[in-house]
Amino acid sequence: MTDEELVRLALGLPETAEGSHFGTRDFRVRGKIFMTLPGPDFCVVKLTPDQQKMALATMPEHVSPVPGGWGLKGSTRLFHHHADGDAIETLVRRAWRNVAPKSMALPAD
Repeated sequence: MTDEELVRLALGLPETAEGSHFGTRDFRVRGKIFMTLPGPDFCVVKLTPDQQKMALATMPEHVSPVPGGWGLKGSTRLFHHHADGDAIETLVRRAWRNVAPKSMALPAD
């Protein structure tokens, strides 16, 4: 998935807005960041630690924890250029769901 396709996916989720966080493109729902695009090789999605473990178990060649404390809390690098589109969509939707108000919940994956 290209960066442009990833951005379209993120912006297609309800009430998503693009912003900037310390010079990095980010994607928010009601002011809360669920994904950043820090560079050309990967994006970072905000998963729970359990969701991160599942992603590491099922697609280890396409994800890795962010180094340090953020990674321990579930922040996950997603190497979206070579990963399966359905898997990418699932992780981005989960990240959105993790920060969106419960009243905005998307249907489960």
